[in-house]
Amino acid sequence: MIGPLIAALGFALFALPGIGGSYWTTFFPAIVVLGLGMAISVAPLTTVVMGAVSSQQAGLASGINNAVARTAGLFAIAILSLVIAATFNFHLDRQLVALNIPVDVQQLLSEERIKLAGAEVPAETGALQPVLEQAIDQSFLSGFRLVMLIAAGLASLSAVAAHHLIEDAKATQKPKVFQR
Repeated sequence: MIGPLIAALGFALFALPGIGGSYWTTFFPAIVVLGLGMAISVAPLTTVVMGAVSSQQAGLASGINNAVARTAGLFAIAILSLVIAATFNFHLDRQLVALNIPVDVQQLLSEERIKLAGAEVPAETGALQPVLEQAIDQSFLSGFRLVMLIAAGLASLSAVAAHHLIEDAKATQKPKVFQR
C-alpha cells in the first residue's frame, strides 16, 4: 500500500512544474519519488505472484505477470495519449479564440497539432510567433498536468484496493493455533 501512495506522490509532483525551470529542481524530484514508489511496489508484487504458485507453475506465473504488466502499460499509454491530445487541442483552441488569431494562421497550426509540445509555429506567422509558441506550451502543460493527476489518482486507488484486499484476506484466514 505504501509503494502506490509514494508513486501517487511522484505523479502529483510531476504536475507542479510550469514552463521553464531547471530539470534538477522541477522534474528530478518527481522522478526520484516515483521511482521509489515503483521500487517499493513492483518487487513485492512479483514476489507475491511467484510465491502463490508451485515451482512447477513458476514459468506460467511469471509469463502471466509480465503479460499483464505489458498489456496494462499499453492500455495506459493509449488511453492517456488520447487524454493529453484532447486536452491539448481543447486548450489550444480556447487560447487561439481568446487571442483572436486569424483563421489562416490557425490553419497553418492545424497540421502541427499532432506533435503536441513539438509543434512548430510557421515563420509566416510573423509577430504572432512568440504568442503562438506560448499558447502551444501552455496547452501541452495543461494536458501533461491532467495526465499526471490521473496517474496519481489511479496509483492512490491501487493503494486503497490493496488495503481492502489485504483486510479481506486477513478476515478470511483462520487463526493458527500453536502447540508445544
